Amino acid sequence: MPELALSDITLHFEVDGSGPPILMLAGMLSDSASWGALAPLLTDQFTLIRPDNRSTGRTTPWDAETSVAQMARDALALMDELGHAKFHVVGHSMGGLMAMELFGLAPERIQAMSILASAPVRAPRTMAVFDALLAVRRAPEGEQLWLRALYPWIFAPGFFTDPANTDTALAAALAYPHAQSADAMAHQMEALRGFRPTVRPADLTCATQVLHGTEDLLIPRAAAEKAFAQIPNVVQATLPDAGHSIHWDAAPAVAQHLRQFHDTAGDPR
Repeated sequence: MPELALSDITLHFEVDGSGPPILMLAGMLSDSASWGALAPLLTDQFTLIRPDNRSTGRTTPWDAETSVAQMARDALALMDELGHAKFHVVGHSMGGLMAMELFGLAPERIQAMSILASAPVRAPRTMAVFDALLAVRRAPEGEQLWLRALYPWIFAPGFFTDPANTDTALAAALAYPHAQSADAMAHQMEALRGFRPTVRPADLTCATQVLHGTEDLLIPRAAAEKAFAQIPNVVQATLPDAGHSIHWDAAPAVAQHLRQFHDTAGDPR
């Protein structure tokens, strides 16, 4: 089981595939398993490094001091340990914010960056959704109810055309042995609530693309597009029929964008 002992945590991570290294940073409430639909579409071309962020998955202890900046430092320590002097980064949602902070730590080491369903803007409604979900989760029978309440926020409308999709997703989530607890969820939410960026879009000088979903209810897309437009030479694309979980709703399309963009950016080794 791949682990990295840091000063206050043991960081779990997964490595798959072969080729130029891509560090994949998961979003809120998610761990390395959140890339399950996308990763198999990329492993023939890239080496994928997928850490479990603090308070998630098999990274312990769950209640270690947590912040977006600290998780970015963890990710950089992991790439140091694995010996990748230069690498690509893909970040989803909160992972996109982590990617930007990581660039601030080591701008010369990031070859290219892809940000998925994220926004460097304050989004009070998004935090209100998370607060409501946590309250539902802590109610009686909440472990099932909060997931059912979550899915309409993260998946595109097409997901719900077949009722079996919800039941399948629910069964998989409840069976997952490394699921984030309610207390760990609250811990991570406070880290996001307290986030204050040190890196602005205009500061990003590496090759950067941003992928949005047309059906994303958690990210204010107009504000996100405006903010990311400040990145020099940024490439922005909006994928149809994709919600906040863009890497699940539109995994083949996301994989195609990543392949083309990161292949063009070159092999950092």
